[in-house]
Amino acid sequence: MTVTQLNRAGRETFTDAVGCAFENSPWIAERAWEERPFESVDDLHARMVAIVNGAPQEKRIALIVAHPDLGRRVEREGRLTPASQGEQSSAGLDVLSTEELTRFERLNGAYRARFSFPFVICARENTKQSILTALETRARNDPPTEIATALQEIAKIARLRLHDAVQNG
Repeated sequence: MTVTQLNRAGRETFTDAVGCAFENSPWIAERAWEERPFESVDDLHARMVAIVNGAPQEKRIALIVAHPDLGRRVEREGRLTPASQGEQSSAGLDVLSTEELTRFERLNGAYRARFSFPFVICARENTKQSILTALETRARNDPPTEIATALQEIAKIARLRLHDAVQNG
């Protein structure tokens, strides 16, 4: 789909086309539909990120919570969205050794206990090792810093997903 087609699309078609950009959170696409027209994919992305940033804190936290833990049981059971599955595979998280899986589960558990939401990082821009390093480092952040960091990572994920789904023109 092109930006021009999105600008002309009804709410349902628009949401179906770009709702996957923000994990299990179609409310962002539904709001973005009201802000048409868009000049480019980057304009669409910027406005969707502005919608997230302007949302109440509980909605932003819910967006973070909508993401799966990396390298966890949900992935092994095949309950990931197609976009998340591809992203995690690109970082090698679909082929974890027993030792790596144990480390991910331990670190994810400690992170979730500290922040009450899953660790989020743009897997397509990372490797298994850089994700593990970031998970250990970011677990030391204070909650406001970590919420902001998670939302920045979600914006990176959304940008890549939008560029996969929509063409300029």
